[in-house]
Amino acid sequence: MEYFINCNTSTLAPYTANLDQLRASHLYRRLGFSASVETINQAAGQPAGNLVDTLIDEALSMPTITAPVWANWNNDDYPEDSDASNQLKREQKNEFQLAYANSLLNNNLRDRLSFFWSNHFVTELDVYNCNSYLYEYIECLQRNSIGNFRTFTREIGLTNAMLYYLDGVYNNGNNPNENYARELYELFTLGEGNAYTEEDIIETAKALSGYVERGEVGCSPVAFDATKHDAGTKTILGQTGNWGYDDVIDILFEQRAPEIAEFICRKLYEFFVHPDSRDDANNAQVIIDGMAATFVSSDFELAPVLRLLFKSQHFFDDEAIGVIIKSPVDFYFNTLKESSFAYTDTNVAEMVNYSTLLSQEIFEPFDVAGWQRNRSWINTNFMIGRWLTIESILENFYMADNEQFRSLGLEISGNVGLTSNNPDEVARLIIDFILTKGLLNEDEYAKAFTIFRSDVEDVYYEGGNQESWTLATWPQGPFQVYLLYQYLARQPEFQLK
Repeated sequence: MEYFINCNTSTLAPYTANLDQLRASHLYRRLGFSASVETINQAAGQPAGNLVDTLIDEALSMPTITAPVWANWNNDDYPEDSDASNQLKREQKNEFQLAYANSLLNNNLRDRLSFFWSNHFVTELDVYNCNSYLYEYIECLQRNSIGNFRTFTREIGLTNAMLYYLDGVYNNGNNPNENYARELYELFTLGEGNAYTEEDIIETAKALSGYVERGEVGCSPVAFDATKHDAGTKTILGQTGNWGYDDVIDILFEQRAPEIAEFICRKLYEFFVHPDSRDDANNAQVIIDGMAATFVSSDFELAPVLRLLFKSQHFFDDEAIGVIIKSPVDFYFNTLKESSFAYTDTNVAEMVNYSTLLSQEIFEPFDVAGWQRNRSWINTNFMIGRWLTIESILENFYMADNEQFRSLGLEISGNVGLTSNNPDEVARLIIDFILTKGLLNEDEYAKAFTIFRSDVEDVYYEGGNQESWTLATWPQGPFQVYLLYQYLARQPEFQLK
């Protein structure tokens, strides 16, 4: 597969044209896990800024995930038999994984962001192994996903999941553990080796000490124990005093505001626009600088930064469309959303399991640095896995109700699918919707047209009469769309969003 170089030279000036179908699809593929043909068609013709504001306002007001009945359980609430206890924990994890997967499917930007932040403020359930901690962590991600980043950083560090994952629960004042202090700077706010020293890490670890009271029962909430906190003087980022946890966050954001803004805005840019943000041939640095200035001036509120970016000419530029490789979750969920096929929790759970097979397990990022995304999703084994699993998924949908494939084709092609006697004309419309920017050239379209016509070709040209075929009426119409979809799902262009 050819990897795209970022050649986007557009600016942060507002994109003032109304959305066409291509850019409406682009917006939903980036701000969520795509959308139905109906939703995209409704978006086409709208001013970009209005739709962006709607999606951001929706994300700001959305309630967090429903608390499961076990949200506050500790180990005493599980059966004494370890096998039964472990089985129940696995069932609860699977239940919550499915609930969160449905949030990803249904909540557009809010949970696109919460999933992004789960790969920034990383924890791994396998490490802390407490479902109650997992719920608290996910709820924190959702609640802060488009809020204030300083508040977010302050809150996430005191979640039980993070305190266990990065050893905060072992950070005693008389024997400081530096793990969280290091990742706070290196991974969460500043970037590796940027604007902090080893001495800052040592001193910060002392200031963060004391959150070590773990109660008598496993999975009890962690509490602060003042007797285990280093009450001495510390010097952090040039500031000296008897600092504690809140002081660290305040000092960090006061003394390193430009560095934090640049680091976070670059991550947002690479996630939402293009993974290449450092090539001199593009305008990425100028865009990131503009985003960072807004981030600082808005006191680290995320919504103004995202409004600026998503309404910009840069975001809607041709060079920004179809240049990010779909993660496994994207790969499956985009297909589900765009097809509008009838699905059940069983279908969603299957896709979650397939994503795990392709190295993206929900709640279990690869390591503390998270999934590295983009090119790491593509290798020989993963590509074969994508082909085989999407083939199985599409076959299951076809066997469940083959007419939904005709419905999809007609929804995409509109009046053309109802009246046109030319299969190639209909196929082109389907291809150009399913693939972000279509196929590479006309030779590739011709191959796809042949696949679409394969079931009707023998009789289609009988006696030179082409008037017998329309997608709306041809008995094998659903199978034609199914064959075409299967073919497209194996193309390099299908891997991109």
